[in-house]
Amino acid sequence: MLLHLDLISGISGDMCLGALVDLGVAPEWLEAELTPLFKGFSIQTALVFRNALRAVDLTVTVNDHETSRNYSDIRALIESADLPPAVRKNSLAAFKKIAQAEAAIHGRDIETVHFHEIGGIDSLVDILGTFLAVDHLGITRVTASKVPLGSGFVDCAHGRIPVPVPATLAILKNIPVTGSDATTEIVTPTGAAILAVLATRFGPMPPMQVEKIGYGAGKRDTGSRMPNLLRLVLGRAASGPDTGRSAIRSESIAVLTTQVDDMNPEILGFVMDHLLEKGALDVTFAPVHMKKNRPGTRVEVLCRPKDRDAMIQEILTQTTAIGVRYQACDRAELHREPCVMDTVFGKVAAKKIRNPDGSERRVPEYEALAGIARDQGISLKTVYEQVLGNFLDR
Repeated sequence: MLLHLDLISGISGDMCLGALVDLGVAPEWLEAELTPLFKGFSIQTALVFRNALRAVDLTVTVNDHETSRNYSDIRALIESADLPPAVRKNSLAAFKKIAQAEAAIHGRDIETVHFHEIGGIDSLVDILGTFLAVDHLGITRVTASKVPLGSGFVDCAHGRIPVPVPATLAILKNIPVTGSDATTEIVTPTGAAILAVLATRFGPMPPMQVEKIGYGAGKRDTGSRMPNLLRLVLGRAASGPDTGRSAIRSESIAVLTTQVDDMNPEILGFVMDHLLEKGALDVTFAPVHMKKNRPGTRVEVLCRPKDRDAMIQEILTQTTAIGVRYQACDRAELHREPCVMDTVFGKVAAKKIRNPDGSERRVPEYEALAGIARDQGISLKTVYEQVLGNFLDR
């Protein structure tokens, strides 16, 4: 399932969770899932209207105002909780982004950052509840419109600060933003973290077959002509296999390049594996001749926009490069998904690729065939010939 976040008037945790409830996630189910993690809260929803548009206004009522949590406490709570793997991963990533932003702004160690408002139970419910709801709805891809930002000032635990608040801006680094006529905060750090973790593409709504629409209401008078709403559009990608249309899909990525000519080439193999383990989409090397006619290697890394800074950090740490060029890029790719192939060696892990004409082909995974070659003491070339020949014959 594909989910598009239409940021009509920004995003906050309660707006996002309210819109997900409007899509069909029951508040009672959310409470039942979250109560084993922490107590002292309840979730209330009400139908409201913003500029005559119906929406769900979600409120987290907190009874426990005594418990104080820093980043280490929250991380331990999530790691020990009985959560689906994707929910745990996304929740940890969201709170890490908030902690890193707060630590940099206030000059503190990330492990001891105290979250103030963000560490409260209501924010835990908003973030964990959102990722639970996304998992519950079977959503596998999330896109979002450009992020509108407000202006003015808000009062918080640190005093009066400008809008967008520093933590929100830090979390939204490398994400497309735009101004608005709102005169107050319309993107909270919680909302920004949810966006940064979930969305893989920012811009117009992608081609999709719409199935459900949910509206979550904000609580502030933003001073804007736009209704204080977040709209979520749930459906199936029009370019995917579910609609029988083109299998070609597009997404925005970051392309990073650098050249090295003063490093032991044996290290490059490790660098490639390391970057892929850290989340790079692809890593390629190409021979180049550099200044003074020195032979070198051009390193190109493809990654998600949200992972760009982390990839740059890894490149500059793992290689002798002293600079990295980067640019945003759109790419088109064929739809693919994991599958298994029946071969003379038994079932083999593979990927199923949908061709532009709607036909499908299966390609065995290299590691699966390499394992067969090692186990049976035969050449990898022979394994490929027998697997592909057997599959084509069938």
